[in-house]
Amino acid sequence: MTPEQVSQAKKMAEDTLLQSLDIQISEVKSGYVEGTMPVDHRTHQPYGLLHGGATVALAETLGSVGSHFAVDSTQFGAVGVEVNCNHLKSVRSGRVTGKARMIHQGRKMHVWNVEVFNEEEELVATSRLTVMIISKP
Repeated sequence: MTPEQVSQAKKMAEDTLLQSLDIQISEVKSGYVEGTMPVDHRTHQPYGLLHGGATVALAETLGSVGSHFAVDSTQFGAVGVEVNCNHLKSVRSGRVTGKARMIHQGRKMHVWNVEVFNEEEELVATSRLTVMIISKP
């Protein structure tokens, strides 16, 4: 990430779900975004496991950030319009890492595949996200 992208990503996260869940963007390049999220009291469900909704939030965040940097962000915004997620393995603690890859980049719509891994690099979830590119309000 360029210093400008790091600054933009941090500013975007202020006072949002990203900040509440401590989602950290670690890499952004053309068609690829990587980030991490803790598995702790903020992201647990009642059984002490990573909450599926937190996993989906990580996936949507990574794809949306990637789409933000793929367009002219002074004119356009990127908003998720559909997301699905298959949870394959439970996680109790540590951090998970999401790796988002753009599989379609149209003028108005982007599609991302996101894989989420535990600290042992085992696949714990796979997600697909559709992002709509909108004019900035």
